Amino acid sequence: MNLTRCIKTTLPTPGQAVRRLKSFMNPTCGGVLPAKWQSMRMNDRWILKLLTAFVLAACAVIQGQSPAEQRTDPGLATLGGGFVSDTAQVNGTTLHYVRGGTGTAIMLLHGFPEDWYAYHRVMPLLAKQFTVVAVDLRGIGGSPATAGGYDAANMAEDVHQLAEHLHLEHVYVVGHDIGGMVAYAFARLYPETSRGVMLLDAPVPGLGLWDSVKASPITWHINFQQTPDLPEQLIAGREAIYFRHFLDSDTFSDADVARYARAYAAPEHLRAALEIYRAFPANEKFNSAQKNAISVSLVLAPGEHSPFEKLMPGFAEALRDHGCAKVKIEVIKNSVHYVADEQPEAVAELIERYASL
Repeated sequence: MNLTRCIKTTLPTPGQAVRRLKSFMNPTCGGVLPAKWQSMRMNDRWILKLLTAFVLAACAVIQGQSPAEQRTDPGLATLGGGFVSDTAQVNGTTLHYVRGGTGTAIMLLHGFPEDWYAYHRVMPLLAKQFTVVAVDLRGIGGSPATAGGYDAANMAEDVHQLAEHLHLEHVYVVGHDIGGMVAYAFARLYPETSRGVMLLDAPVPGLGLWDSVKASPITWHINFQQTPDLPEQLIAGREAIYFRHFLDSDTFSDADVARYARAYAAPEHLRAALEIYRAFPANEKFNSAQKNAISVSLVLAPGEHSPFEKLMPGFAEALRDHGCAKVKIEVIKNSVHYVADEQPEAVAELIERYASL
C-alpha cells in the first residue's frame, strides 16, 4: 500500500481532529472529569495542547498535499536543479519518471537492483544538450506494480506510450542490464520512432551466447529469482543485504544501497522485480522470432572487466543474423557491470556521441 495513502486514510482531517479535541478538552467530559486530568499540572496541560496543535498541523499538511508533492523523490536533489519527478498513465499502468534538459530526447532505462537513480551521475551531463527522461520500469520504485506484463516487449510498450504521452519524437533509448533487454525490444517494435538504442552491459535473451550467460556461476541469481515464491520469502526484509551482494562498496555507499532497498521493499515491488526475471523465457521466444531487417543503430556497450564483455562479439553476430544492419561494440574502460555508476563521464560521452548522430 502507498504510505501516503495509508496515512491519509488513518489520520483525521483537520476538522475531525478539532471536533475530537473539543470533546477531549471539555472539562466535564460528559459530566465526569477524568482523575488523570484533575491531577495534571498547568504545565502538563500546556504541553498537551502544544502536542495537539502539532498533530493538527501534521493532519493539515498530509491531507492537503498535492499528488506532485507526495511523489517528490529525494534523489532529485543530487541532480543540481532543472529536473522534475512525475508520473504518467500508460499501457494500463502508471510509470514514474524524472525529466530534465531540452533538446532531442534520450530515455534511460535502469537495471536490477536499481531504479531511475542509476543514472543520477549521467543525467546532468546529458541535460546540457538533450531532453533526458529516466524511467522507473513497471513495478519498480515510483512505478506501481501490476499483476503481470513484465516481459520486455510489454515494458517496451510502456516506454513507447510514455514517449508519446510526453510528445517525444525519435527518441534515443539507453538500457542497462534488464533495461537493455527492454531497449532492444523497443528497437524491434518501434524502429520508426527510435533514432538508436544502446545496451549498457546487457546480454540479449534468446540470441547468441545467452545459454552461456544463464549457465555461468556469476549469474546464479537468474535461476534463483525465477524460482516461484521462494525468493520473495527469503529476500523480504533483507533487501539491503541481498542487494549489497551485487553493489560493491567501492562504487555504492550504504545510502545508495538503502535507497534501492526501499525501492524494492514493498512486497508487490519485490514480486515485480522477480516477475521480470520470470519473464525471461518470454523474452527469449520474442527475440528469437525477430528476424525482420531493421536499420536502427544498436550499440553494445559492455564494461571492460565485465564477464559479458567477451561474449559481445557473439551477441553482435547473432543480432546481425537476425536482421540488425547496424551493430557496433563500444567497450567502456575501467568498468565492470554498473557502468553508469562506475564511469559516468565516459558513459555520458558515449551516449552523447551516438545520440547526436
